[in-house]
Amino acid sequence: MKNLIKKFIPRFLLGWYHFLLALSGAFLYGFPSRKIIVIGVTGTDGKSTTVNLIAKVLEEAGYKTALMSSISFKIGEKELANKLKMTMPGRFVIQKFLSQASKEGCKYAVLEVSSEGIKQYRHKFINFEVAVFTNLSPEHIESHGSFENYRNAKIELFKAAKNIHIINLDDENADYFLRLPASKKYGYTIVGDPISNHGNRISIVRDKDVQLKLQLLGDFNIYNALAAICVGLSQSVSLEICKRAVEKAKGIPGRMEMVIQEPFRVIVDYAVTPNALEKAYQSLNSKFKIQNSKLICVLGSCGGGRDKWKRKVLGEIARKYCDEVIVTNEDPYDENPMDIIEQVANGVGNISKKILDRREAIKEALKLAKPGDTVIITGKGCEPWMCVAGGKKIPWDDRQVAREEFEKLQI
Repeated sequence: MKNLIKKFIPRFLLGWYHFLLALSGAFLYGFPSRKIIVIGVTGTDGKSTTVNLIAKVLEEAGYKTALMSSISFKIGEKELANKLKMTMPGRFVIQKFLSQASKEGCKYAVLEVSSEGIKQYRHKFINFEVAVFTNLSPEHIESHGSFENYRNAKIELFKAAKNIHIINLDDENADYFLRLPASKKYGYTIVGDPISNHGNRISIVRDKDVQLKLQLLGDFNIYNALAAICVGLSQSVSLEICKRAVEKAKGIPGRMEMVIQEPFRVIVDYAVTPNALEKAYQSLNSKFKIQNSKLICVLGSCGGGRDKWKRKVLGEIARKYCDEVIVTNEDPYDENPMDIIEQVANGVGNISKKILDRREAIKEALKLAKPGDTVIITGKGCEPWMCVAGGKKIPWDDRQVAREEFEKLQI
């Protein structure tokens, strides 16, 4: 149905189509965002983790909170996995979610906001109280036409949220977001080098510094924690409560999630952008790399005609940081998966192994691993499907497959 609409409705009318859908959804559910405080989180990487950490801060402060992310939908204590394979669902789904959250007594709703969602006006008729910017690097360029268009889509969230803006000051695009008017602005930055989540001094705002000792794996999670703390401060939650909440967080599903610890480590991470992939590899080498230990990577790249430019780049990053690289299938949609694998492998060079079957690729990585080594499987995180030709979805979970293949090797 969607493809038919795209085929027969002129491009200039598509915007009105999406706009009217947004209006219809809000009208049907009684404009629910007027009854709840809505926080929107946008950026290239870290959105899901930041959404979860914000919810933990607000819950620690005693507020009933709802969240909608690419990982899950949660209202109070009730949580369901997001099986839509969409970061930001359609307008009727979002408005229904906000309506349910309001009816069940939630004071806050925290939403992950994507550039594709904004492009289709899914953010319209939602009263955003707070907008959060995590970071920006090239992504969805083929869809938006340019990096500038992609950035402008993110900016639309900040235009919609005129009350409170929270911005990562260490991102080179911060100025574009700082220019926009808001009643209050919070910025966060990391003071000190090298970055460490074992007690580095963190600057949140000009007069507030704090030491964080996170349980989350990955130095980049410091930024996600700082964004969540800023949201808490903006809502009059004490710094002590904010700090306690983020330090209690033990992990986000499919985000630098350690699924096996001994005799070697196996970590599953979403990392679909060059920026996220490089930071994941850097963090693991910094934390676990010792003499003679190896970083073994299982790597793929999305298909379906999306962001083909980054395939070779992902391979080049893997070559730079990894000792063994296995390139495999990920979500080919209607593209030939071997074509995608070849493009990624071209960036890796002669240290790559190409294995079409993702389960076999994970199995091979585990067979290569020795005590003390680290295996990282990237690209899907906790996604429940693998999307292949003809719109078919195959049930999948990198974490489960890794555990199953590990158990087989122990027999």
